[in-house]
Amino acid sequence: MREEIIGLLDDLLPLVDLESDFLFGELSSLDITTIMMVLSEHYNITLSHEDVTPRNFRNIDSIVEMVQNKR
Repeated sequence: MREEIIGLLDDLLPLVDLESDFLFGELSSLDITTIMMVLSEHYNITLSHEDVTPRNFRNIDSIVEMVQNKR
């Protein structure tokens, strides 16, 4: 799932280092909205503003964990 998520986001966020240890600090609000929309649609899950936390967006692994927990 990790590689799949990276593949989904890499084309949409070419300027973001998805392998960063503190990804949340590199993301704009538009980037976060894009991530949430893409993941919600692709995995048929519901993500809300309450899911936007530094813990959930700390790095790609925490994003994967968030998606897995929502499934």
